[in-house]
This record gives sequence, C-alpha cells and structure tokens, in this order.
Amino acid sequence: MPLSIAQSRAVPLRSITQILAAMFCFALVDALAKSLSLKYPANEITFFRMIFGLLPAIAMCMQGKPLTERLRTLDFPAQTLRAVTLLCALGLFFAGLPYVPLSEAVAIVYSETIFVIVLAPLLLKETLRRRDAGAAAIGFIGVLLVVRPSSDQTSWLGPVLLVLSAIFGALSILQIKRIRASNDSSVTVLYFTMIGALVSGLSLFFAWQTPTLDSLALMGLLGILAGTGQLLLTMAFRQADASALAPYNYTSIVWAAIFGYVAWGETVGMVSLMGILLIVGSSILVAIRRKQADGPLV
Repeated sequence: MPLSIAQSRAVPLRSITQILAAMFCFALVDALAKSLSLKYPANEITFFRMIFGLLPAIAMCMQGKPLTERLRTLDFPAQTLRAVTLLCALGLFFAGLPYVPLSEAVAIVYSETIFVIVLAPLLLKETLRRRDAGAAAIGFIGVLLVVRPSSDQTSWLGPVLLVLSAIFGALSILQIKRIRASNDSSVTVLYFTMIGALVSGLSLFFAWQTPTLDSLALMGLLGILAGTGQLLLTMAFRQADASALAPYNYTSIVWAAIFGYVAWGETVGMVSLMGILLIVGSSILVAIRRKQADGPLV
C-alpha cells in the first residue's frame, strides 16, 4: 500500500541526530584544517586526514558481511576514479582555506550540487529539467555574491581553488551514480581513504614540513573526526533518504561561522550572507525536486 504524504516525509529522529552530529564533526574538521593550513601545505594535511581517518573507516567495515566478501563485488575502476576526484576536491578545499573566511569557504564548496546539475547532462546524458536549471542559476548568483573577488590577485586565489573543489566534488558525486549498486557504502569509504592516503603520501616528496607534536595531534584529531563524521553520515543515510536529510547538511555552515568568529574574528557581511542563503536554498530545492521526480537519492 502506498505511504501517505506525511508518512513518506517522516524522517527518523535517530537519522536527524546522526546527521547533525556528522555536520558538527565536519565543521570541526574544517576549522582544524583552516588552522593547520596557515602553517602546513594542503597535501600534508590531506595525508594525515587520510591516515588517521583509516581507523574509523576500518571500524565501519567491521560490521555486516566479511570484508573479503564485499571486496569481491567492488567496482575497482569506478571506485578509483571516484576516489581520485574526491581527493582532488578535498586537497583543493584545504588549499583555499587560508584565503577565505571559513563559513564562506564551506558555502562555496556546497555549490557542488549546482555543478552536478550542469555536468549531469554532459557526463551522464541526463535530462536537464527547467526547474533544476533555474535553481542552478540562483545558486550561481549566490556563488558570485560570496566570491566577488577584487582586482587583487590574492583575493582570486582562494575562491578559484574552492570553486574547483566544488567542481571536483560534483564529479565525485556523478561518479557514484556509475558505481554498481552492489558496492557497500562502508567499503567505498575505506577504499577512498586508502587511495587518498597512498596518493597524498606520494605527494609528500614535493611538499613537506615536519609538524610539531601539537600540530600532529591536531592532524590526528582532524582525521578521526572526519572518519567519525563519515560513519555517522553513512548510518543516517541507511535509515532515511538523502533528499530528506539535505536541509540538515547545511548546519555545518552555521558552525563554520561560529568557529570562524571565535577563532579568527571572521564576520559574514550582508552580501555574503545573501549569497550563502541562495546557495543553500537552491541546493535544497534541487534535492526536494529530485526526490519528487526520481524517488530516493543514492
């Protein structure tokens, strides 16, 4: 029997709690990353995020079927491409953090949903719906309001890196749609973390600064928090549709604004705030629209 509208929209309280906790973890990760990015290269921060993130990723894979059994069905070529694109998104985000207020940086990266709308017809041959195109246009206006760089070249660098991060993030999302449905989400997280640790580890030959014990501890905390956030996110999505949880994703921007103000005295101007609201609003509209048109998002 079909569910009523009220039933279909109901979201388990546990899922809401888990995703709110995940967003808090991710906001802490972003704040730690910004602090570290003022002293250390982005590839080094990425490496330690991956190494220490292996612990929660392995813990996640200990549940359910044996890992060897789930690895047999893993789509290695598709998973590798997805891992590389997501790794690029992460590295570019860390590289752009020193140049942009934390809340604005997080908001720019959340525009990946908008780039998914633009790139999906090109890469996946999906139909571009008129309402989605309108939402994307609104979102792009929001990005321009947040970015609005001046003629100073240094003011361009951060926003450009963050927009590139959003594009690579969109590519990783599109790649998920190409991965076989039989692939386990926890194994996907573990595989990404392992590939990320390997690739970012090789990059240390090109850029490395020996961290102090205090900085190493912060990098370790960053990795553990990132892995824990991913674990909480996966648990939340197992019980509720991604589109139903979409509005809660953006609580991380609120936390980013709070952390940015407390740690660095950053404030969000009215123009930037309008841009952030347009980005968030357009992304939520897309999630709701796709829920109605396609059913649950994966």
